[in-house]
Amino acid sequence: MEDITYHVVKETDYKRILELYRAAGWWEMDDDPRHHEKVAKIVQNTFCFVIAKIGEEIVGMGRAISDGHSDAYLQDITVDKAHRGKGIGKGIVRRLVSFLKDNKMQWIGLISEPGYEKFYNELGFSEMKGYTPFLLK
Repeated sequence: MEDITYHVVKETDYKRILELYRAAGWWEMDDDPRHHEKVAKIVQNTFCFVIAKIGEEIVGMGRAISDGHSDAYLQDITVDKAHRGKGIGKGIVRRLVSFLKDNKMQWIGLISEPGYEKFYNELGFSEMKGYTPFLLK
């Protein structure tokens, strides 16, 4: 079994993080050099940014945005397709939640893409019945 490690970071290989965003379908595919700067700011300014590594290779990521005192939202959790099915995504979520609980977060939420309900249920999350997520157009 491969040795998988999880790290809370403010600095990392931003090019690789951009590749993970793109592989997940969450980022433009053009060659604008400002994308690397934007990714760097996301990592540096996020309350908790976690990377998963096998050896020196970054194979997954996730982050938590928060006020740093009471509430936090998990987002951008993804694992390289070649490394899925190894528990890496769950490890990322567990590391995020551990960091948030260590920092006394009382409310930890997320919005899941359809089809991942079982994944998050197994990690202790449950559907917020009676609530509807919204997005500004």
